[in-house]
Amino acid sequence: MKVGVEVGGTFTDLVAHDDGRIRVIKVPSTPASPDIGVLDALRMAGIDFATIEDFAHGSTVATNAVLERKGGKVAFVATQGFRDILFLQRHDRKHIYDLFYKKPSPPVQRRACFEAKERILTDGSVDTALDEARFRSEVLPQLEQGAYDAVAICLLNAYRNPAHELRLAELIRAALPNVTVTCSHQVACEFREYERASTATLSAFVQPVIAGYLGRLTQALEREGFRGRFSVMQSNGGRLPADAMRENAISALFSGPAAGVVGAVRQVVRSGYRNVITFDMGGTSSDVCLVQDSKPTLASETEIDGLPVRTPVLDIVTVGAGGGSLIWIDDGGMLRVGPKSAGAQPGPACYGRGGTEPTITDAHVVLGTVRAEAFLGGQMALDVAAAHRAFDQLAAHFGLSVEAVAHNAVRLANANIVRAIQLVSTERGRDPRDYVLVPFGGAGPMQAAQIAEDLGIGTVVAPPNPGVTSAHGLLASDFIKYETQTYRVQVADDTCDQLRERFARMKADLQAQFEQMAFDQPLEFSFTLEMRYVGQAFEVPIELDASALAALERKSLSEHFTEAHERIYFHADKTGRPIEVVALRVGATLVTPHVSATASVTGNLDAAPGEPALYDGRNWTPCRRRTVAALGADGAALAGPAVLEDYTTTVLVPAGWQASVDTQSNLILSKGV
Repeated sequence: MKVGVEVGGTFTDLVAHDDGRIRVIKVPSTPASPDIGVLDALRMAGIDFATIEDFAHGSTVATNAVLERKGGKVAFVATQGFRDILFLQRHDRKHIYDLFYKKPSPPVQRRACFEAKERILTDGSVDTALDEARFRSEVLPQLEQGAYDAVAICLLNAYRNPAHELRLAELIRAALPNVTVTCSHQVACEFREYERASTATLSAFVQPVIAGYLGRLTQALEREGFRGRFSVMQSNGGRLPADAMRENAISALFSGPAAGVVGAVRQVVRSGYRNVITFDMGGTSSDVCLVQDSKPTLASETEIDGLPVRTPVLDIVTVGAGGGSLIWIDDGGMLRVGPKSAGAQPGPACYGRGGTEPTITDAHVVLGTVRAEAFLGGQMALDVAAAHRAFDQLAAHFGLSVEAVAHNAVRLANANIVRAIQLVSTERGRDPRDYVLVPFGGAGPMQAAQIAEDLGIGTVVAPPNPGVTSAHGLLASDFIKYETQTYRVQVADDTCDQLRERFARMKADLQAQFEQMAFDQPLEFSFTLEMRYVGQAFEVPIELDASALAALERKSLSEHFTEAHERIYFHADKTGRPIEVVALRVGATLVTPHVSATASVTGNLDAAPGEPALYDGRNWTPCRRRTVAALGADGAALAGPAVLEDYTTTVLVPAGWQASVDTQSNLILSKGV
């Protein structure tokens, strides 16, 4: 038995695979204690905990800890003269026309920032030795009095020589054994001081929360009889054992969105689709990711709440447009959608849990896309009247009908999502018309065809049970770990030999880490160089496989960089401008058997002929209704306007589109066929 459970902002999703059989469950999330929702899902699915061999988990615990500032109480230690680095940040201004703009606040107070007298130079040599006596007498007593949960250490140039960071960690652990200590070189062994400091501080901030959460969940599972392998999803699209994640909490920030991308790609590639744009629309947000040749783009850095995180992550763009996104009027009297969400509590007005503000889910209920009788397979009752009442104030403001306002809100949400997709495609030199759109999440398939039409995309491919694709992705993912090091060297005749030597050491280090995690299976390795022209501020990633690395020479290395630079920026310097390597990254992958998703719901839910089922912005128009499973059993295509109902989601097939199910249980929506 393999079980994947993903905790989202509104629902907790479960997918269980047992000898070819699949069980799918969605239960409301419990934001105050996410582990309760996990156990509820397992019990509702009727799973015997003792039979679970592989339990994979993803959650928003780390993300919420940062966004809500509910992590541990953190102290920060920097080189003397650099205690304000978390507050000075960078010169860039995110919103240049905002007169009240403020830089994002770090998760540590200035009075909790301390200094250590030491100095290491850029070549790793020691300029000023660490003054241990001063640190013991001046800093350690303040750390003890502050009752901190965690301490982040970021010393100047520690990425080249971590000796002083390691020594400070020893001193702090000896004096404060119950305090978690995070060294910057262990979470981001790269140059750029502020980004490394921010990453270390955020890691220390969420470490107590993640460690406590995983500890409670592990104990609860074991009390129920679980004795299998417990792993947690990372932001980079791979899993790690739960014990290892307690020491690397920063990599769990975006585990849910990453799992969704992996699950979607692994499923649709079975039908031959390799160039796709994934579109995950859940309860609170929409996440989009461009996938080229079945490989999601990997970014070396991301942001959360405006703060940089220097760790490999899937290149996912998020917008505040989910099923629970609130529909409201701004100060200028204009209609807006998100980013605030009704969440799991109280949820959309139609959930009947006290919510009164309109959401995108309420809009679909008003428009007839979602039927109360079919929501979650009829297991969750919806209050249709409450959904209509939620739009009364907006309708009065605009002088429109409730249905018209709901329709405009959905169109506005679509526009926000289209913009996000353009960020990962058009603005990076990719034409979205060359890709297929892969929607999932509880709300994604409801709006996918309309979004595809706005982008000029003619094919939409929804995986089976799309509302739980992220949970399926947990089981479809491999075990992955990355190692990144700054290594600045100008490309010369002997550079490639130096690179191979350093890559070999990093590869051996990753091999040892997997052995410590009790994995002895063969690993697959990937190699990436971060390169730039000398004088440039930002780098271009150059990916190499083992054979390309072995054959690498000065000419081919320069050609790899020139081609990548021209592809991204549409120009390259052909005059012999010096090129340099800035950083090296090695990825180690333990490939696991991949499970496939299958359909799970049957039934035929035809609407009566002529029934005014859908509101198209002007009129109520008749439509046909089926379940996805019934459509697959028929083997025939269904022309829109139509609605396909599934336990985990609802699929809208607009006029001019048709739907069919292929041999891999993927739902194919085609335009103009």
